[in-house]
Formats: sequence, structure tokens, C-alpha cells
Amino acid sequence: MAPPDLEQEKRLAAEAAAELVEDGMLLGLGTGSTVGHFLVALAGRGLRLRCVATSPRTEAAALELGLAVEPFAGIERLDLAVDGADQIAPSGWLVKGGGGAHTREKVAAAAADRFVVVASSDKPVDALGPPVPVELLAYGVEATLRSLAPAELRGVPASPDGGVIGDYLGPVGDPGELAARLAATAGLVEHGLFGPELVDEILVARGDLVERRRP
Repeated sequence: MAPPDLEQEKRLAAEAAAELVEDGMLLGLGTGSTVGHFLVALAGRGLRLRCVATSPRTEAAALELGLAVEPFAGIERLDLAVDGADQIAPSGWLVKGGGGAHTREKVAAAAADRFVVVASSDKPVDALGPPVPVELLAYGVEATLRSLAPAELRGVPASPDGGVIGDYLGPVGDPGELAARLAATAGLVEHGLFGPELVDEILVARGDLVERRRP
């Protein structure tokens, strides 16, 4: 049996999400390869939109495609946010942040009336596992890592907001319990566990079909 064409699946899921966007919306744009396909599909629809981006990379790609991007300032809510995921559990819990943008991605998801996740067939898992991305304050970062152990820095540039990017490497177990532990750690800006209460719909492409899931 031939392996799935993951890029094709990403494109199909992204195109399905683009069809959910309506003219005049305030839209949150996530970060990652699947979102790249979403931007292309979105630009092709020719809608009048106001967009906020969760990373400089997404902003540059959106502007190049002719989408209107503005700072996330003076805006209290978004109509819709669309983003990918690194892992998707059956319960609707997500691991995000492979690109180090999970803090901004979570802000956009929480601000959106509707948060839609797009993914290829390799992202759903039976249970979440490490790594779980974390963004940390540079101040006292070694002490923060000790509190989070096992964890390590990723050796990548700082986030757009100056945070240090790393990964928690221990077992996930109950994601709600781990999310609470990570959130209570002094020096941690944000972690990459997204609870199902944030997620409205998950679009997973398998072959030529797009599955629609609700947590």
C-alpha cells in the first residue's frame, strides 16, 4: 500500500478550511506548512478580510499573496482562527508549537469565536507524547528548565516576543494535569498543550477525503 501523500492531504484540509471563511471576517492566521496551503486557498477566494498573523513567517507569506494583515492591537476578538497541529488526541487535546509560535497561536485561538484545526492523516494519535513545546523567559531560564525537567532548549531564534523556545520531554499522561503543572511553573510564558475547550472543529484529510471532527 502506497504511503499517504501528506502534502496533498494538507492542501485538501486547508482548502476545506478556506471554504469556511466569509467575506468581511476578522481572521487569525496560524503558523506552519498546512497553514501555508490555507493562505494560498484563501487568497484565491478574493474575499475582503482583515487578518492577524501568529508569526513573521505567516505575515510575510500572507502579504505576498495579497492578504491584508494588521497588528493584533485594538482588536478584542476574531471571527475565526485557522491553524495546524503537531498531535491530535481523540479527546481533542492538541500539541502545537513545532514552529515555536504556540504562544501567539494560543492567543489567537482563545480570541476567536471559532478555532478550526487543519491536519494531514499523520497528526491524529492514540495518546499525546513528548516533546511538548514551551516558551520561557530568558531571565532565569536554567532555573526554569530545572523546574520543568526533563526539558531542554531547542537552539532556535527567540520568539517574536523575545521568549526562549524549548521542549518538555517527559511523559504527557493526563494532558490536563500536565497543562496545569506547566502553567504553574515560574518563568514559563506558554506551553503547547491546547485544550479541547479551545477547539471548535478539526479537519483531517485522509487520502482524497476530509474528515470533520468536533472535540
